Amino acid sequence: MQITITARHFDLTNAIREHIESNAERLDRYFDHIMNVHFILSLENGLSNVEMILHVPRHDFRSETTDKDMYLAIDSTIDKMETQIKKLKDKWSDHQKKSLKLETQFVYTDLIEKAGDRKRIKVKRIPPETMTIDQAIDKIELDEEFFLIFRDVETDRLSVLVRKDDLHYKLFATAR
Repeated sequence: MQITITARHFDLTNAIREHIESNAERLDRYFDHIMNVHFILSLENGLSNVEMILHVPRHDFRSETTDKDMYLAIDSTIDKMETQIKKLKDKWSDHQKKSLKLETQFVYTDLIEKAGDRKRIKVKRIPPETMTIDQAIDKIELDEEFFLIFRDVETDRLSVLVRKDDLHYKLFATAR
């Protein structure tokens, strides 16, 4: 992170420069994509104005504070910027969590049950497990189900294993 400091209407002291650099380093804690930070310090009518402009990829942030003491104004400006960066970071992480949720694939199955003259259809949402064909055969025998939907490890495709009888199975795989 590159820090640029501009002082207007007063001489910049090393103490103020060190204070800015040490406090601006805490912004890296929250967000490591900061390209540069520009501080504009000015004294007008006995009040200290501190303006901070922060550049991150695709975003520019700005915070400004006016106070009697320059050090308090710097701290307040950095605190304001810190809340803006936290907000952006939360927004980015929420977006990534949403995309992860959207990427999880579910398979919808229709289960048809016959009850006398009527047929009843149940729709069930199943997250497919990742396994080999041998593991799928073992699971279908263990659970005594008629079919099993799974993601094949070798082909990374969705597959359906159907039991025909005690010795024979049918395997259906989705196309890419």
